[in-house]
Order: sequence, then C-alpha cells, then structure tokens
Amino acid sequence: MREILFRQALNEAIDEEMARDKDVFLMGEEVAEYNGAYKVSQGLWDKYGDKRVIDTPIAEAGFAGIGIGAAFLGLKPVIEMMTFNFCVLALDQIVNTAAKSLYMSNGQISCPIVIRGAGGAGGALGAQHSQSLEAQYAHIPGLKVMMPSTPYDAKGMLKTAIRDPDPVIFIESEVLYGSSGEVPEEEYMIPMGVGDIKREGTDCTIVAWSRMVGYALKAAEVLAEDGISVEIVDPRTIRPLDKDIIYNSVRKTNRAVIVEEAWGFASVGASISELISREMFDHLDAPVGRVNQRDIPTPYAFNLEPLAYPTVENIVSAVRKACYL
Repeated sequence: MREILFRQALNEAIDEEMARDKDVFLMGEEVAEYNGAYKVSQGLWDKYGDKRVIDTPIAEAGFAGIGIGAAFLGLKPVIEMMTFNFCVLALDQIVNTAAKSLYMSNGQISCPIVIRGAGGAGGALGAQHSQSLEAQYAHIPGLKVMMPSTPYDAKGMLKTAIRDPDPVIFIESEVLYGSSGEVPEEEYMIPMGVGDIKREGTDCTIVAWSRMVGYALKAAEVLAEDGISVEIVDPRTIRPLDKDIIYNSVRKTNRAVIVEEAWGFASVGASISELISREMFDHLDAPVGRVNQRDIPTPYAFNLEPLAYPTVENIVSAVRKACYL
C-alpha cells in the first residue's frame, strides 16, 4: 500500500483503463493542456494526445451528446463535467437518450459512458455551484450512480464504471480531491452495487456516502467516548443500492441514521429511510433519523455556509436521539 491523493487515485484509474483499452477516451472542459480543473487528468494529454484527451467548449449539452453518440458506436467515453452543477445543462441528453437507449432499442443499443466530475459544496462557491444532485440521476431507470468516499474506493469504483456497459454517473466530492488514503499498487476493482462497512458497531447504524462518510467517522469517535458504538455503512453505489448491507446492519443495531450532504426532500436519503422503515420495521427500536443540508440555497459567505450543511455535532445529536439519550 502507498498513500495517494483522491485526485491521483482517479487519475490512475483513467490512465490504466486508457492504456488497457484504446476505445476509452476522456473529454471535457480543460481536461487536456490544463490537466483538468481539479487536476484529475494530470499528464494524460501528454501521454495519449489530443485524439484521446479532448478539450471542449463550455457546452455541456453538446459534449455530453457527442460522448453519448460515440458510446452508441462502441467507444467508451469518460466525460468530465467541471462540476455536476453544470451537468444540469446536459440532463436532456443523459436522461432522454443515454438512460433509455438500451430499453427503447430492445437491448440492441448500449451506452457505455461515464459522466464524472465534482459534486457538493466546495467552500464559498455560492448557491449555483454547491449542490448535491445525486437524487436527480438515481431517480432515472437506466442510469447507475456511484459516489466514492476514499481514494481506495475512488480508483476501484471508477475502473468498474469505465468497464460497465451502461451509462454511469460518477460524482466526486469537490472537497475530497485533496484528501489522501491508502491505495494498492496492484490493479483492483470494486464491484458495482456493493457497499462497505467503514466502521463496525452495535448500537446504531449510520448510512452515509461521499464526503459525509468522513463526518460520520468523526461523529463515531465522539460517540464512542460516551460508550455508544456506531456502525457506518457506505453504500458507495447509490443505484443499484446495496440494500442487504444496510438491512444486515440494522438487524444488528436496531437503529438507523441517514446522513447526506443533499437537501432532505425527495432525496436519496429519503428513499433509504423509507426502505428501512418499511422492510426493517420489526427490527427498529426507534424512528429512522436523518441529517441533511438545510432546506435553503447554499449561502455564499464563509461564516454562513457551514450553518447550512450537516456537521459532526448534528450527527452526534441524531444518533443520541435514536438511542433515546
């Protein structure tokens, strides 16, 4: 094992898959000569040239459509959205074309495309650049949605996404790019739809993904000082969701708290909460708790933005409430 940055893990995944398969190419704003807005594509243009690492205009709907067309013809595009806030402009291409092609063609036209980039808050970037929009994509049949929380997961999950025959939405927390973690030298992959237990515990299950996993781990340390043992489940893939890993944890702890960076209404967390409440009702000793972003646009000011998002203190409070403490 060696310790590398989150962005380096993603870079290695793309590099390895481009070296392995000549049909894989990278396209997006500033991915070539500038090495990517977040430096995920560092060195790839120098290595593979402008036929496989392609800079685009500021036209998300356009280059998403080009990527989808290329996927229809058998290529394997990795489309970088500078942030998923801008991906909103390409929703028609993604939702009405990429997601539905296999079904509408009766299995004749697949779309092996990865649409990836930064999501969530980045720090004083304002309401239009700080959104967690995974629920938009998880709602759509035909799309797969992955959200890694560690460099190890980021590399293994992205390699899996690139080899998948279906369109994959791959959302990377903007503030995790500079985080570090252990990643093996040898090749590995993380299966689609398989979650991970980030910390074992007995008193309460926390389900969290992406940046919120780190917050949950910090909250677990605080709760451990009070004798409360928390189990942290990271689904990793939002759709298809690993329901069994969540259910098995709740059977053990009899309590659950869902933590997500997104707004709570009509969110991924709302769906997971409903699943637990319906399928695990007889195992629950308390209502399912939820911790979300406040139901407001993200403030721009440095002193206000943290007040809008989940905190370690919010998570600790929700777990204590679930444990009737």
